[in-house]
Amino acid sequence: MMTSHDKLFDEAGRLAALARYDILDTPAEGAFDKITQLVRTLLGVPMSAVSLVDANRQWFKSHPGLNIAQTPRDVAFCDHSIRGHSPMIVPDARQDARFRNNILVTGDPGIVSYAGVPLQTPDGYNIGSLCAIDTRPRAFDPGQIEILQSLAAIVVEQMELRRIADRDFLSGALSRRAFIGEMDKAIALFDRRKRPASLLLLDIDHFKRINDSHGHPVGDRTIQGVAELCTLLKRPSDSLGRIGGEEFALLLPETGEDDALHAAQRFCEAIARLEIEHDRPIHVTASFGVAAIGAGRLHSDSWLAAADAALYGAKRGGRNRVMLSPLVSVHAA
Repeated sequence: MMTSHDKLFDEAGRLAALARYDILDTPAEGAFDKITQLVRTLLGVPMSAVSLVDANRQWFKSHPGLNIAQTPRDVAFCDHSIRGHSPMIVPDARQDARFRNNILVTGDPGIVSYAGVPLQTPDGYNIGSLCAIDTRPRAFDPGQIEILQSLAAIVVEQMELRRIADRDFLSGALSRRAFIGEMDKAIALFDRRKRPASLLLLDIDHFKRINDSHGHPVGDRTIQGVAELCTLLKRPSDSLGRIGGEEFALLLPETGEDDALHAAQRFCEAIARLEIEHDRPIHVTASFGVAAIGAGRLHSDSWLAAADAALYGAKRGGRNRVMLSPLVSVHAA
């Protein structure tokens, strides 16, 4: 059995533990910002961060006082702090052989002193640190380190709560909040590298009639059946979310309009063949709206609105069909 010491050297396991939280490149969240602000106030430092160490970078979930969102891993103080189980304290980085030539010391933000507590997951992996940073030499006293340790434990608790809240209990799909987070990642990737992605919205047709005629337990089985079918048909890289009562969304990375239309048609036809268990098996259909990422859709709200408009067109056009919200070409004047 792997010991806690062994896990300090199990990089594959550590990265897998980090990936389970699905937190990298997500927007700022108040729960984490409140913790780093407390660090600044209680320890009297100008900078604090929730830092997560990926394979080749450190990424900050929260970073008040720091004007950077990530750094290469090889300059990260946090990369040193995750190599042990105890807090790492650097009273003066300019006098420390590990850091005196570090660009974060010699340049912006001018780190001089640092205290970091590892963020250890319940299964014993250090995935990052909660740190306090100052631009002057200082010795952090035991009481301050105890505060930092307590707040680091709260960071991990928040990450655990966030992970649990990311799933819809009935369908097993991502919650609306978690799905929006996946959309935000796709938008960030499009901003940086122009990587395509498409959004599919689907709404189960005449769902109220199912509840009214057969009861809510059958309605619940319908939700579950559609979610299970979509999970079976989607690619591992695709994300499925339940964003409303009978409304689901699929995010298809690396997928343009044409391929997204074909995928939506495949889902649509499969749902029409689905049988929901009842005294007499029930058949349902779904309507789909498709929208590829692009100009005018670089925020989750506008991207969702484009797909929703197409979904409304599919319902108005007779249901059990797929409609596309085409991208508008933007040309330089």
